[in-house]
Amino acid sequence: MDVIPAIDLLEGHCVRLYQGDYDRSQVFSENPADVAKQWVDQGATRLHIVDLDGAKAGKVVNLGAIEAIAQAVSVPIEIGGGLRDRTSVQQVFNLGIQWAILGTIAVEEPQLVQQLCEEFPGQIIIGIDARNGRVATRGWLETSEVLATQLAVQMQELGAAAIIYTDIHRDGTLTGPNLEALRELAAVISIPIIASGGVSSLTDLLSLLALEPQGVTGVIVGRALYTGDILLQEALRAIGPGRIQDIPPNLGFSTFA
Repeated sequence: MDVIPAIDLLEGHCVRLYQGDYDRSQVFSENPADVAKQWVDQGATRLHIVDLDGAKAGKVVNLGAIEAIAQAVSVPIEIGGGLRDRTSVQQVFNLGIQWAILGTIAVEEPQLVQQLCEEFPGQIIIGIDARNGRVATRGWLETSEVLATQLAVQMQELGAAAIIYTDIHRDGTLTGPNLEALRELAAVISIPIIASGGVSSLTDLLSLLALEPQGVTGVIVGRALYTGDILLQEALRAIGPGRIQDIPPNLGFSTFA
């Protein structure tokens, strides 16, 4: 399972929000590119970036910081926040970003999502941010009547490469992932699901590992990495490729001898 460090951008800084509340942000670094290099140096093979200003403004805002991150690391990057038209999507792809995460327009303009999936196959991820099972949009400032499971099925049919599922009530709270919601989602779609929100410990990561056979292929970790509640290298050893439980025990002899 992929362990994907999150870098949330607000006014050019690396921050974390509490339950998506812009008024409850904590600055962790004024140089997001240095943070990106730190995670890659510790073994990250993929990064998750959110342009928080962009999510509110409806267009990409932190272009300078995004470009600096893309130039600082060589691992694939996924980015969301304010990608609500083709120009914005092309803009981030031009910077070398691998995946564009679409949220608001998945609810409001599904035809545009279909067009983008056809134009950029394998590069469009749908971010489903849910509050009590219903999809929130516009930087989590509005909650729709659309069920997360319904939207996921529709987006899979339109050609989305994957779904990132965030439980807003758990995001930034370190209270653990919403396993029940992830199971419900995995039961109705077959494309990969990336879990996000609430991960606070190695125990939380191991609980997600049980959902890997159902299609939960990755987990985004934010605040817990910045506070030190989770060490990235330990997380990778616990659930990443070549994780501890996949390594056969050393019994003092070889079965191939």
